[in-house]
Amino acid sequence: MKKIKYLLTAILLGTSQWLMALTVPGPIVDANWLANHSAQVQILEVRSDVKSFTREPEFETDKKTGKKMVVEVGGRIPDANVVNFKNVRAERMVDGRKLKYLVPEKADFEKLLQQAGINQGKPIILVPAGQDVSDIDEALRVYWQLKIYGEDNIAVLDGGMAGWLAQGRPFTVTPSKAAAGNWTAKAYRSELIASSDDVANASKTGKTQLVDGRSPAQFLGITKRDYVKTYGHIAGAQAFAPELMTRSSDGALYFLKPNTYEALLKANGIKPNEPAISYCNSGHLASGPWFVMSELVGNKSTKLYDGSLYLWTLEGRPTQGVPLN
Repeated sequence: MKKIKYLLTAILLGTSQWLMALTVPGPIVDANWLANHSAQVQILEVRSDVKSFTREPEFETDKKTGKKMVVEVGGRIPDANVVNFKNVRAERMVDGRKLKYLVPEKADFEKLLQQAGINQGKPIILVPAGQDVSDIDEALRVYWQLKIYGEDNIAVLDGGMAGWLAQGRPFTVTPSKAAAGNWTAKAYRSELIASSDDVANASKTGKTQLVDGRSPAQFLGITKRDYVKTYGHIAGAQAFAPELMTRSSDGALYFLKPNTYEALLKANGIKPNEPAISYCNSGHLASGPWFVMSELVGNKSTKLYDGSLYLWTLEGRPTQGVPLN
């Protein structure tokens, strides 16, 4: 009888803990929500400038209104764990060729998150620096990779660290010393990743939209990144520039409403609810259009082309742009 009693008690405790487990309200959360639920979630700050985690933030104060504006992000949210975005993507051997900027193998991605102190069973809130679209896309790239490996209880802090600081919320500049976590992948969702052949087929048939997440100058072929071999965009692609991703307030960038994104997508020749593949130079900025279409607009037939134009042009596939002479 005692064994049965202990077993029932364990089941009841486990059930109550499961019932109490917090679920994020959506793909983005605001600073108020995070402040009210910080003890129930894991905060993971994503940045390339890792020195900024231990640097004091810089502010400017409007002399007339007394309102603070964030000039440069520094510090981190108390109890937040941190990850260097430069380690988020991996160099991998594919068909005998060493390729950069790809989603890591399962074991490598698990190791990255475990070293950052991330555990199973609690929501993960990703925090970008929040001052430039490229740093927001750093957090969105991590979000996409977490989705690939089966994690759904995740969200991004709207406004990022810049918004948190602009609201006068607490921060620390002490180094993060997280104990190793035990996070492991739950699945592998290949349906979120587009291959070069998927992109080539979309370009040829037009049955799947191609969405270019780079600047207009790069889309049109006026400029390019050094690791992309040719200028311009993939035939048939429509542009969704980084400038369309956010609005600015007090030195921080915030997401727009879903219906605004729908209108912006349509204005750029993109059908919000039809199958799409996002791409950019390396798969970083492409995380923005993917997040907008898949998570905010709700188009689950949206994929991201991992490797993007770096891989596309490395394979000798064609691009097109405006004539430059």
